Amino acid sequence: TALRDFNKERKFSRKGPLCVALVITQHARKMGLPLDPDKLLTDAGGQVLGLGKGAVQAVLNRHGIARVLAAEGGRTSRGSISNMREYVAFLNGQAAGGAVDLDAVEAFWIERVHEFFSAKPFKIRLDASRSLRTLVRDMIAQAEERQRNTPGMQYAGAVLQHLVGAKLDCALGAGNFEHNSFSTSDAQSGRNGDFFIGDVAIHVTTAPGEAVIGRCRDNIDNGHRPIIVTTARGLTVAEGLAENAGLGERIDVFEVEQFVALNLYELGKFAAEGRRVAVGDVVTRYNEIVEEVETDPSLKIEFRQ
Repeated sequence: TALRDFNKERKFSRKGPLCVALVITQHARKMGLPLDPDKLLTDAGGQVLGLGKGAVQAVLNRHGIARVLAAEGGRTSRGSISNMREYVAFLNGQAAGGAVDLDAVEAFWIERVHEFFSAKPFKIRLDASRSLRTLVRDMIAQAEERQRNTPGMQYAGAVLQHLVGAKLDCALGAGNFEHNSFSTSDAQSGRNGDFFIGDVAIHVTTAPGEAVIGRCRDNIDNGHRPIIVTTARGLTVAEGLAENAGLGERIDVFEVEQFVALNLYELGKFAAEGRRVAVGDVVTRYNEIVEEVETDPSLKIEFRQ
């Protein structure tokens, strides 16, 4: 069908575009087709009219879906306005060729929402012959691969952040610091660190830049010790930036594979059985954190021994 082709071409099965499609389909019901895209913007013109968590969840609730599709309901997604214009153009094109069955259109998008929620988790297989660093590297590689296939989604950053958070919870006991969704992580929201423990501020980032070094400087000014946890690629970048800022000896930069793997050895008391348990514990805690703070269940990890 034309709708299926549109969805495929325009990659509308991601959560931002899905929110737009659901809300604009409602507008089409109320206002009739064709729609005028300029009338579907807020007064300031910066957002799509009526787009938000409440409107999106209202449609989902009608179809018996209680899960939250997007915490912001797609409202803050940069591409929402162009998505709205594309979708309105599509609906208007369909209407020009005859009546459009909006019930069928809505049912199509609800089907996509179900698919989104049942998206496959990342998979980890604990193979005794493989190093723990490889295990962590594998996880991040899967996230980076998925990120390449779904532009606009920061899977790698989210996995990195929650993996570090889960590891810290397992090492220190849960409840020592709070977890936040990746979209409100310090890189996105300007908080002064992703995790605060004792006098330490931990920054987790896949792509260290000037901004994170600036936040480390703020930490130092406030009497905190900054730590940056990043990927192997990010390590040299972060060290170079810290040197340039004259903070080379003030910031600890760790590569995430070592940061997590070494802790797994210690948690497992360097024994084979202990390691298996430690990995299982970290994965379980990671999934709990994703459940608590994220709306995308495909960020979870499926652990197979």
